[in-house]
Amino acid sequence: MVTTALDNLTLTATQEIHVRASLDDTFEALLEQMGPANETPEGAPLPMTIEPRPGGRWFRDLGQDNGHFWGHVQAIKRPTLLEITGPLFLSSPVVSNVQYRLKEVDGGTLIMFRHSAFGFVPDDYREGLAKGWTALGERVRRRAETRRITH
Repeated sequence: MVTTALDNLTLTATQEIHVRASLDDTFEALLEQMGPANETPEGAPLPMTIEPRPGGRWFRDLGQDNGHFWGHVQAIKRPTLLEITGPLFLSSPVVSNVQYRLKEVDGGTLIMFRHSAFGFVPDDYREGLAKGWTALGERVRRRAETRRITH
């Protein structure tokens, strides 16, 4: 008989990102960075497809009907909410919910990020999780602030 503590089956990561750009520019930068401009934390290209509508897919297309499904858009409310549900980068029995809530604040936009997961999350994924989400958040911030300068 195998037993596992509930703590080993749950995961929560949160982050706040302050962006010196408008809600609209920040939301568009988020979609770009989660989609075609996506990268690994080390900077290698990892282009994804995100269909920004309820039920839309978020996936990596490797061509010839090969790829990796990451999730579905559970909720979208431009430019203040993007919520994804699915296995994300895990090939194990797990379901994740990722929420990006954007709010206008003095000087720009505040992104409140939360990733919650339930299921088997291997230790090496837990260790790399913060690095990956932090890198994505930083790319969104830079892209949004750059958009602001070029408009």
